[in-house]
This record gives sequence, structure tokens and C-alpha cells, in this order.
Amino acid sequence: MAQPFVLPEFYVPYPARLNPHVDAARAHTKVWARRMGMLEGSGIWEEHDLDSHDYALLCAYTHPDCDAEALSLVTDWYVWVFFFDDHFLEVFKRTQDREGGKAYLDRLPAFMPTDPGARVPEPENPVEAGLADLWARTVPSMSPAWRERFAVATENLLNESLWELSNINEGRVANPVEYIEMRRKVGGAPWSAGLVEFAAGAEVPESVAGSRPLRVLRDTFSDAVHLRNDLFSYQREVEDEGENSNGVLVLERFLDCSTQEAADTINDLLTSRLQQFEHTALTEVPALCVEKGLGPQDAAAVLAYAKGLQDWQSGGHEWHMRSSRYMNEGALGADPGGGAFGMAAASIRLTPRAETARWRGFSHVPHQPVGPSLMPHIEMPFELTLNPHLEGARERCVEWCHAMGMLQAQPGQPGSHVWDERRLRDIDLPLCAAGIHPGADADAMDLASQWLAWGTYGDDLYPVVYGRTRDLAGARAQNRRLPLFMPLDDVYAPMPEPVNGMERGLADLWRRTAAPMNDADRAEFRRSVEVMIESWEWELANQAQNRIPDPVDYIEMRRATFGSDMTMALGRIGQGNRVPPEIWRSGPVRSLENAAVDFAMLMNDLFSYQKEIEFEGEVHNCSLVVQNFFDVDYPTAVEITADLMNSRMRQFQHVAAHEFPVLYDDFRLDAETRAVLDGYVGQLQHWMAAILNWHRECRRYQEEVLLDLRARETSPVVPSLGGPTGLGTSAARVATALAS
Repeated sequence: MAQPFVLPEFYVPYPARLNPHVDAARAHTKVWARRMGMLEGSGIWEEHDLDSHDYALLCAYTHPDCDAEALSLVTDWYVWVFFFDDHFLEVFKRTQDREGGKAYLDRLPAFMPTDPGARVPEPENPVEAGLADLWARTVPSMSPAWRERFAVATENLLNESLWELSNINEGRVANPVEYIEMRRKVGGAPWSAGLVEFAAGAEVPESVAGSRPLRVLRDTFSDAVHLRNDLFSYQREVEDEGENSNGVLVLERFLDCSTQEAADTINDLLTSRLQQFEHTALTEVPALCVEKGLGPQDAAAVLAYAKGLQDWQSGGHEWHMRSSRYMNEGALGADPGGGAFGMAAASIRLTPRAETARWRGFSHVPHQPVGPSLMPHIEMPFELTLNPHLEGARERCVEWCHAMGMLQAQPGQPGSHVWDERRLRDIDLPLCAAGIHPGADADAMDLASQWLAWGTYGDDLYPVVYGRTRDLAGARAQNRRLPLFMPLDDVYAPMPEPVNGMERGLADLWRRTAAPMNDADRAEFRRSVEVMIESWEWELANQAQNRIPDPVDYIEMRRATFGSDMTMALGRIGQGNRVPPEIWRSGPVRSLENAAVDFAMLMNDLFSYQKEIEFEGEVHNCSLVVQNFFDVDYPTAVEITADLMNSRMRQFQHVAAHEFPVLYDDFRLDAETRAVLDGYVGQLQHWMAAILNWHRECRRYQEEVLLDLRARETSPVVPSLGGPTGLGTSAARVATALAS
């Protein structure tokens, strides 16, 4: 059968190396697979299938430095996961038996107990037998924290097969953002990253395992592995098996382009993810080790882990070019030795297309005139309802910002007079709160309005005070102080003396908001605020480097900079105890929330393009990211951004209409819990309608307002006095603020 497209030029910056124990692993894993029942009589594989796929070669390329015993164990894990994939395909995907597939998957976590000595059920099929054996052989040498991480990754890999099965049942192709998110789970690369820790003897310290740099290493590794696999497996998955879960197919449909064009674009995204990995490993990981005070052994483990992920990328590419499982005609060219050790150095390639794209990401010229933002069609199927307390909330928000000192220069921070009363009224954040919380009482409306004001003030303040001066250390120091104003155990415990409007506002809002919360809600809400302020540091670092972000990194971090975690946490307050935590963490709920957030933040990028690109010199806007990635003009980027935004709205509606009912049934939720979750869907509908209305009605993004603001900023003015500073002077500063 002819290949549907020509394989693109791949970015392969590191040599693939072959583990010398490959033959021992081949011999061992064949005996093991037969003992587990995966070969003759399984109905899935015969011996020639295992031989032709050559998973030992995969593992020898992806783990070139481990000893023979570790290589054989890792190879067994890969034989198991590929057998599971083929078994699930034959038994459940081809028959579209979702109910049977769920029952099958529900049993598997029992074979991964956190306590290695715990009893497990009697295996009923080769997948269960293999998992029980592998778990018992692997976990004794790893910490409880690793066991928990790896068990979660394995469960995600298994359970998200239901998502693929549901899409096949509906004949539905995912949108690009949804696809990237779900592919990480069902594709298994986070699971592979866990095995890298094992094989490389480089377990990541628990203190940094959840940090952004380590998360980015894992996610970029995962995305690159999956996107590469999508290119090589397109013919088998899409043409032979009829699957919808392939990135090339996703972009064919989304961009309405040819298969070849979609394949080339997927390869560009693959390259972008590899370059994001390199950027993070070189610029963020060393700083993380210093910041967290890691000792030499722990720092060496983190670096060995990064190297292990790098080895996996190169080795995985080499295996894809050789395995009979994939479309790879002509990929190798002249074979320099049939798999001889060390031969793969010949495959290193730095393509002109890849290096041109890398250069483009750092070559943006800020403050170029772009004219008024282009506004495409925006789908909004939900009605807007405004809170009757809006007018009062507007006045009280102004009074509160004055009292907190946000409408004046901050002591010791040149250029910090970013807001005055006129600008605050133009922004009109209570209008947004009135749509988000249409039924709230006056006090709740005030609280919501003032949280929005605090977050927006910080979003405006940081780029001016810390961004223009490249003062990342100052931003980090400020961010280390802010959690001190969010005590968990006793919200009325003594706090440090606030020294600026950010600190004073947070201290006031925290006590008013957190006092009625239970411990779990309070901790979740504090973490959501921390996520937002930490993401501002990411923006400042990109600005200091004049770096346009990678498109996937941008989407994921933009959710944080937009404050979505904080607003979601506020929406859940009082509901957490009525909904099991595993429901909030489930795929459908996260998919619903991410779709809503992406719709809102992409819409914000469309409205704010002129403000950010021309007036502020920003690099964080999806239309700019799209221009850079696709190398297209602004109007084309607007079309692509709008298509993605509207597809996220349709994704939200799809999840609410089709995935939530299945979630309710899968977890056997009672009527009260279902009603709470239905209400949460309604809250998010209000949230999206309110944000669209606010963008259309406020004066934050209008060109005449932006020009007037620029004129006022460049005119000679008498600087606002910050007032006295030091211990015991806060009352005087508040009085000064109220009088100004």
C-alpha cells in the first residue's frame, strides 16, 4: 500500500545509542511474554508478531546505559503496554464495547498496590498477569512517592482508552488542544518518563517532582513522543484501523488541509516541543535546583533524568524507523549496519526549517503599529444575566482600591503608578463579576469584584515594574512574600506589615474569603492564587528573553496567567464536600473547565491584540504565537485563533451534553451530586457569557483609550507620593490613599 504522505525531515539533535544488552533482552522478553500468555493462544499475538515489533530494540535504543537486568525488566513493561493496546483494540474498540471495556479497566488498579507486600486479585487474562508480575518486580527499588506517580500514570494510560473508544463510537475527531491533552494520558509517554527514572537510577526528588520545569520536561517529552508516533502510525491507525485519535488527522480536519500539509505541521509542532524541552532544561532546571537548595546527589538525579528523556527521544525515533509496526518506507535510506552499536549517530539532523522556526521565536520586534484588533465571529450560546447590585459594587470597588493603595505609586517601585480612578472605572471589573455571579448578594458581589481588581492590578503592575527593568529577582521576591498574607491554619493570625497595594489587598481579601472555608477549600484556593502569581514570572522571563512561547506551552500557561484556577476555585467553594474529590479530578470535569478557560482567554487575546502588541510590547498573545508558529500574517492568525476559540466552545457543549452523563453513570452519582455538577456547568456558562460581555462593554481595549493613556503616561506629571513606610505606618498610608 502506498504511503499517504512523505515522511518529513525530522529534527534529531542527539545521537541514538544502542544498549549492548539488546540480545539478552530479546531472549528474556520472549520467554516472559509466553509465560504471561501473550503469544500462542492469546488471539492477539503470535511469536512472529513479537519478533517483528522488536520491543527489545526499542528499549535498547531508549535506555542505552542501563544494565542487562534493568533493560529486560523495562522491555517487559513495553511488551505489556503494547499487548494491552492491541488487546483492547481487538476486544473492545473493534466491537465498540464501552461497558465491557470499563469493567476490564476497573480491575487493573488492584494489581498496583502502593504497599509492595499487599495481596492482589487472581489474574484472569494476560494483561492482568503481566501487570501483577511487573509491579512486584519494579516497585521495591523505588520510593512510595514514585510508586504513587507511576500508578497514576499507568491508570491514566489505561483509563483514557475509554476516551478513544468514546470518540470512535461517536465518529468524532478531537480539536487540537483537546487532542494534545488527552494524548498525553492515553499515549503513555508520562508513563515512559516514570520508567526513565527507574532505568536511569535517577528518581526525581519529591520536592521538585511537581514543579513547572519538571512538568514541562515531562510534557514536552510526552508530546514529542506522541507526535512522532502519530506520523509513523498514521497509515496503520487511520487507514487500517479507522481510529480518530491521530494528530495528523486532527490537523487535517481543523486546518482543512491536505494530509501532507498536516503531516508537515505536526512535524513542526514536534520540533517546537523538542526545542521547548531544550530551553527548559537549559534555562529553568538549573535555576530550580538552586532555588530548592538541592544537594549534589539530588541535582545530579534531576539532570540524569533530563538526559534519560533526551536519550528516549533519539532512541524512539530510531526504533520507529526500523519497526515493522510503522509506516517507514525510505526513512532509513542506506542502512549503515543493521542495528550495530553506535551506528545511529549518522541520524543526527538539524534541519533548516527547524532552525528558522527557532530563530523566528526570538526575533519579534515589539511595539509595532498593528491598528485596531480584528474581531471575528464569536460563538456564544449562553444568555447573559447581570447582578442587580452592580452599580453599588462599582463604587465600592473604587473605594476599596483607594483604601488598599492601588491607585497611587508604590513605595520604592518606580513606574508603579499603573492605575488611577479613571483607568479603574474604564476597566469596570464589577461588570464582569455581575455576569459571573448574577445571583450573589451585595457582599459576595463586592468580594468577587475586588478579587478581579486585585488580580488585574497585579497583571498590569508586574510587566511595568519588573518586566521593563528585567527585574525577575524582584518579582520572585514579591511572589515569595504574597503567600505570607494567606495563612492556612488561622486566617486571623498575625501577618507581616504590608508594604504595597498588592500585599494590602491580598491580606484583606484573604481574611474575608478564607475565613468561612473548610481546610480543603482554603488550601485549594490558596494554591490557585499561587499558580496565578507564579505564572507571571514565566511571562516576565519570556519578555526578558524576547521569546514568543511555544504554542502548547502558551495555551497551558495562559490558563494560569488568566487566573482561571483562582476563579474555578471560587466557583467550587461550598460545593467541594458534596462532590467526591475524584470527580473534580476526572477527565470530563478537567476537560470542561479547560474548554471554558481556553474559550475565554483566546477571546481575551483577540480583543487585547492591539493593546498588548502595539502599546505594551508583549509576546503573550495567541494571535502572535500563531503568526510565529505558522509563519502567517495577522488576519490569518486571527482566523486560526477564532476557529480554535469556537471549537473550545463546542468542546464545552460536547462534554456537558455527552461526557458528563457518562461520568455520572460510571461513578453512580446520586441525584444531589448530579445537581451540584449541573449547577457547576451553569456557573461556567455564566462565566463565559460574562467575560464576553465585559470585553465588549469595558473601555480597556479601545484604541482611543489606549492612545489617551499613552499620552497621559508621556506627559509631565507631579509624581504621587507613596507616603510613609515602615512598621506602624500603614494607617497613615491608608489615610493618604483615601484622601487622594
